[in-house]
Amino acid sequence: MPSTPVPASLHGQEPVNSGTAAAFFDVDNTLMRGASLYAVARKLYQHQAFTLREVLWFAVHQLRFVARGENLGDIHAIRDRALLLAAGFSVSDMVALGDEIYDEFIESKIWPGTRAIADQHMHAGRQVWLVTATPLEVAKVMARRLGLSGALGTSVEHIEGVYTGRLVGEILHGAAKAAAVQELALSQGLVLAECWGYSDSANDIPLLEVVGHPVAINPDRRLRRHAKERDWPIYDFRTGRKAASFGLKAAGVSGVLWGLWRSIGALRRRR
Repeated sequence: MPSTPVPASLHGQEPVNSGTAAAFFDVDNTLMRGASLYAVARKLYQHQAFTLREVLWFAVHQLRFVARGENLGDIHAIRDRALLLAAGFSVSDMVALGDEIYDEFIESKIWPGTRAIADQHMHAGRQVWLVTATPLEVAKVMARRLGLSGALGTSVEHIEGVYTGRLVGEILHGAAKAAAVQELALSQGLVLAECWGYSDSANDIPLLEVVGHPVAINPDRRLRRHAKERDWPIYDFRTGRKAASFGLKAAGVSGVLWGLWRSIGALRRRR
């Protein structure tokens, strides 16, 4: 994938004090292609945490996500199914799997342009945080591997080191992302008016509107329209609008087929 040049000065704006500024990045379709939860599901299947039928279910929703972007109904369905399947899985195992998930499913899907923007913020001395619905344990691994400041993710309840299948609070999505960023800003001494926010989805408009420098990356139709109306910067790291749409859908199809082939092969070997 060709890299997309990023301006030397981010969007022509610099904060008054980099010590009070940070950048917040959504993950799915903003930092990486596709849904990180699908990567988690595939890895858990490899470790026999659930069945091929469940992988097929996640694969269908991954394809829909790549083809049309975030849909609140799909996100809630994925959340509920993932929580049910996580019940009984140990936290230590999930943490250990985080690096495998990153190496096998996430690293190759990082958008070079988004990574370059994050690196520029880090080089300028600003904190850079991931803000994602992905389980917190996996989100922290992603942040560590990318050399970022940290991650805000969905917290799943665990008792004596084992997931119960219930959330702590709510899934980190939509308005919950904005609330989490506001809470982090208070604890870190950040001034949100000097901070940046990056997302591909209109569902993250609450997050983008809580910071002083909102930016749309690979935006869906609703976010693109919203960003244009407010003169927000828009970066599209896909290669052409129409070509990108076709390419992402094709990539989603091929990724799903590859995943199914791997899953079916593993199932046959176990037999």
